[in-house]
Amino acid sequence: MTVADSLGEPIVVVPYDTAWPERYQRERDLILDAIGAQLVRIEHIGSTAVPGLGAKPVIDIIASLPTLQDHRQCVGPLRSLGYQHRGEAGIPGRQFFRKIDPDTGRRTCHLHLVAEADPFFDEHVLFRDFLHAHPAVADEYDRLKRTLATRFGNDRESYTNAKASFISTVLGNAGRWARQ
Repeated sequence: MTVADSLGEPIVVVPYDTAWPERYQRERDLILDAIGAQLVRIEHIGSTAVPGLGAKPVIDIIASLPTLQDHRQCVGPLRSLGYQHRGEAGIPGRQFFRKIDPDTGRRTCHLHLVAEADPFFDEHVLFRDFLHAHPAVADEYDRLKRTLATRFGNDRESYTNAKASFISTVLGNAGRWARQ
């Protein structure tokens, strides 16, 4: 999992906000109204999707399309919702969109569009579901993110890279857990 390009925002992990699921639902409804006919699945992912887990206060959404080329039909409607299309943004096979609050200039949502068959979708959902089912692992991840946010402050790439080993381990455990 990597983070798209920075707006120069510092990395700040805030306590879980019970409003995040509602923010996702509102955004999901807007997206479905705009491009729902093209979508196969849509999910809330990332730390804001895990109750109790601290996070950067940006709602992460992943949606799948029959093929990645179908994203071209989505760009205009998503722009009308305030999303900026950022292309692959460092992750081949994904189209990334971000939404910026016009008043604060801060990110509010990330939208990842992938092909239906892309494992990127299932890995993110599995990671979320594993953290839901294993609160001790979610707590460990929370502590790691807070430590790394303090350590890396404005360096999103290093912050993301430093989480990679933990995420990889969790995904391995989650894969075994899902097969049980």
